[in-house]
Amino acid sequence: MRINKVILIFKKDWREIRRNWQILLPIFVIPFMISVLLPMFILSTPSIISMPASSLAGIENLMKNLPKNIQTEIKEMNIQQALIYIMLQYFIAPFFLVIPIMVSDVIASDSFAGEKERKTIEALLATPISDDELFMGKVLVAFIPAVIATTVSFLLYSVVVDLYSLRLLNGKLILPNLTWLLLVFCLSPTVALTSIGLTVTISTKVKGFREAQQISAGITIPILFMLIFGQVMGIVILGPQMIVFLTISFLVANFFLFGIGISLFGREEILSKLV
Repeated sequence: MRINKVILIFKKDWREIRRNWQILLPIFVIPFMISVLLPMFILSTPSIISMPASSLAGIENLMKNLPKNIQTEIKEMNIQQALIYIMLQYFIAPFFLVIPIMVSDVIASDSFAGEKERKTIEALLATPISDDELFMGKVLVAFIPAVIATTVSFLLYSVVVDLYSLRLLNGKLILPNLTWLLLVFCLSPTVALTSIGLTVTISTKVKGFREAQQISAGITIPILFMLIFGQVMGIVILGPQMIVFLTISFLVANFFLFGIGISLFGREEILSKLV
């Protein structure tokens, strides 16, 4: 595989993406909602401490399953502080896996399906670039924006959370910590690659951008909701050990997924469907 050819595909696609607000808008809106608006809503809702007992069942279950060192910290907090700490530290964490998936999904869906809609796929497939170089170029153009969006979102989230926590938690800063660093810089990129691998492969088989996006979202979103639900119910706690385990699992899955995706990619098949 020639890296310069992969980068060439990346540059070509990125020039097209920069002119397409249909693709760019979700890249800005979704991360902003999760990293800024969501924590501000939680932190500015005083009624959080007056929720009925039935509403606290999930939180109590989560508290029982937290690492011992976190439980020790919570014991020193009042009800409001403990709830805010848990929600900011654990409840929102799975949403930072939504950011790389949603950002990469929009771009990756446009990879080959978008080329078909714009009638540029034939010229692309006629270039002297191997199948794996072409496939990985499409992966790269979705992966880099997803990683950047997640990193910037984490920085914004840290600023918002710490500004509030200085006042609400008596000067205690919540972020950054080991759990979130592993989440953002280890697990999120591997999850993004899984989503991209699926979406680019699907994009080679369908006719349009929307169809590719809907199918890939139907595969990846349920997995994320399982993580979010498991986190809320205290079944799956995204602590350092769990994040490392999930990262390794996704890396192994990606190794097979990309091998399958490249093997299924066929220029002749794509061209025959255009006739």
